Parts: sequence; structure tokens; C-alpha cells
Amino acid sequence: MQVLVVEDERRMAELLKQGLEEEGHSVVLAGNGRDGLAMAETHPFDAIVLDVMLPGIDGFSVARKLRAARNQTPILMLTARDTIGDMVEGLNLGADDYLVKPFSFEVLVARLRAVSRRGPIPQPVTLRVEDLTLNPATRDVTRGDRRISLTRTEYSLLELLMRRAGRVVPRESLIEAVWGFDSDVRNNTLDAFIRLVREKVEGAAGPKLIQTVRGVGYCLRKEEA
Repeated sequence: MQVLVVEDERRMAELLKQGLEEEGHSVVLAGNGRDGLAMAETHPFDAIVLDVMLPGIDGFSVARKLRAARNQTPILMLTARDTIGDMVEGLNLGADDYLVKPFSFEVLVARLRAVSRRGPIPQPVTLRVEDLTLNPATRDVTRGDRRISLTRTEYSLLELLMRRAGRVVPRESLIEAVWGFDSDVRNNTLDAFIRLVREKVEGAAGPKLIQTVRGVGYCLRKEEA
């Protein structure tokens, strides 16, 4: 599973990431509610582990906004607030389960497995920008009649840009969504991967699609004449 963990306590986030990766899962971390919401809106996770007490936007608000946007990714909420009212509020806002801190990691893994059993998250059959297509189900990428082979990181960057086609994606959002908020990836690393994606997607012919917005980030759209 690909799991988004939204947790502002760095030590807790790192322990969850390490433990879940040892269980064979792929984990992306977000350190606050705004970043967690942005990542959940732009990337197809299999499940979200969501802390309630978060800076910026709390977990309840994140869950409410995701469900209002028809994002049905399974959510397991974590909190130190163990009152019945808090639990009911979280579940009513769309959380699939609720785990009170401190908890056993084995219990968290079992709960996470249970909430994810509803099946894969519905995704558009094909993402398309001009003659560039990406199929999230098969991970096939084509440009016209040409099939494009991408590494895992290259694919993640392209998918994120295609899901937000026409909008500028800030550098920080790309780095956090693909490598995690606690990574030490720098802008030059991101630029190097974008260059690789450009070379494979654009080649020497056809309109340029991946546009650089200087000082901000990147945008996937047809190059203006």
C-alpha cells in the first residue's frame, strides 16, 4: 500500500514511516494539515493515517475537506483525545477508524489493513494533456503512438503534474509529495528529475508541455505560441 502519514510530531512520524516500510508499505509524510490535504488531493494514496491535533488545519478539517471533495481514501485517525464526542465527530466527518495514543503498532497495522479492504480508490481511467496520456491503473504512459518508460520517481512527478494540469505546482509541494516532508532533497535534485522527465516525454518533436515557472515551480500545459 501507499500510505500518507499526516503527523506533526517528528519522532512519531519517523517511527510510523520506519515501521510501515518494514511491513512492505510505501510511506509519504506530511508535517501539518495543509501539506497533508494538498498531498491527499493530488496523489492517489491507498490509505491515510491522520493525526487530529495538527498545526494550520486540524485533522477533523482535513477529513471534512477530503470527503466534501469526494475523496474516498480510507482514513485512520490518530489522537490523544479519547472522549466519545471526539471519536464520534471524527467518524461522522468521514474517518473510517479511530486510534487513541498511545497505541500498539501491531494494532495500528491491523486497523490500517482493515480500513483499506474496501478496495482500490476509484481513479480516472486515463489522464490526458494534449497527446500525452497516463493510465493510473496500469501506469502506462504514452505520447501519441510512442510508449514512454519512466522510473518510479519520474512517474510520480509526471502523475502529480498531470493531475494538476494547467496549475502551477510549487517546488516544495513536488518535493514533499514525491520524497516526503522530512527528506533532504534539494531543488537541484528536483530540477534534475524534471529534466529527465522532459527528455522522455517531450523529445525533440511536438509541443513542449512541462513549463518552468521561475521562482515558483512547474506546470504541465501546452507551450504558448
